[in-house]
Amino acid sequence: MKRLAAEVGRITKRVKAAKPKRGAIAYDEPTDLDEIRAARPRGRHTLPLALTERGLRSRMRGAWLGRAAGCILGIPVEGWPHEHIADFAEQQGIGVPPTSYWKIMPRSYWTHYSEPKRNFLAAHIDHVGPDDDLAYTVLGLLVLEEHGPDFTSQDVGVAWLKYLPMACTAEHIALENLKKGLTPPKTARVDNPFTDWIGAAIRADPWGYACPGLPELAAEMAWRDAVVSHTACGVHGEMFWAAAIAAAFAVDSVEDALRAGLREIPRHSRMYETVIGAIRWCKADKSWEKTLRRVGREFEGMSGVHTLNNAALTVMGLMYGGGDFSKTIGLTVLFGLDTDCTGATAGSLLGAVIGAGGIPRKWTRKFNDRMTTYLKGEEKQKISDLVDRSVAVAKRVRERYA
Repeated sequence: MKRLAAEVGRITKRVKAAKPKRGAIAYDEPTDLDEIRAARPRGRHTLPLALTERGLRSRMRGAWLGRAAGCILGIPVEGWPHEHIADFAEQQGIGVPPTSYWKIMPRSYWTHYSEPKRNFLAAHIDHVGPDDDLAYTVLGLLVLEEHGPDFTSQDVGVAWLKYLPMACTAEHIALENLKKGLTPPKTARVDNPFTDWIGAAIRADPWGYACPGLPELAAEMAWRDAVVSHTACGVHGEMFWAAAIAAAFAVDSVEDALRAGLREIPRHSRMYETVIGAIRWCKADKSWEKTLRRVGREFEGMSGVHTLNNAALTVMGLMYGGGDFSKTIGLTVLFGLDTDCTGATAGSLLGAVIGAGGIPRKWTRKFNDRMTTYLKGEEKQKISDLVDRSVAVAKRVRERYA
């Protein structure tokens, strides 16, 4: 048994040391921040922000509301394949892609975190219910408020111990490692097989909200957060989305925001290849059905909660959505996989581009300015307060760094 354990240990070390390959190409996927920056493509890392305070507030509210709406639309069909979601939407008469929240769902009496799943159905929505995609956004805001924009990975760990009652996959392992006394980045690297999964990417938004027009700084904040639980590809995913969302406040198209995000991750990484490939496929195919088949072939066999395949689907939703909010979150969720995560990210980024006024009221009027989370001591939130607090943080960051 000891010889077997030793051999498993040696194989694990070799696997971790190996660079991922596709065909004959070896990817460059560092986790160290300086090495990531050295491997970036050339380009601008800050963007001019020509927003009044009213404009900033509208875009911030759009980002929060968009994230919540996309998340709620995705929750009932999380993990479903595209074909099942399409059939389910057709049966309910809500359109394909869906143009409204779901009317029914299987096992709606089950609990989703701390509330019944039926709270995410059209007839029962009277607030934004709890989900990890929203809890981590609130948690990031708390980190920024309590530790400032120069927070460290260790500060993130302190916040996790203070506020998180539980976590999933990579975050669960990192949280348990924190409880054992480990500190980042060891918390991500000990007994953690999930470091490429989507958990870090769904934590990207608060750093983008804090850094409107400052994608490089948003990516750096995301890096400090990501290394608590992830490495390499998982870290690049969070950095990319944080940078793209920061850029979304300063541009007028989702493609411009996506390309700004690409300038903050290694040029020869799987995350870069995934995003730029999805953008190019959308432009070449001019048919989301065709691009969806491509994505299915490209990532066949990959976990449904991996960073890469879900990033490709989110980019698809944003590109084929064409700036229309309903179409964007409807398509993104229709594509399947981790639908609450992808819907939330697409809604957040587009909401930051178009502002609250660009989101049809049918998606938000039943929120009643209320959100619940499972964070300890932070279970009840007012969306308007979250927006106000995020604007205050963003103003302080820009006064210091812009």
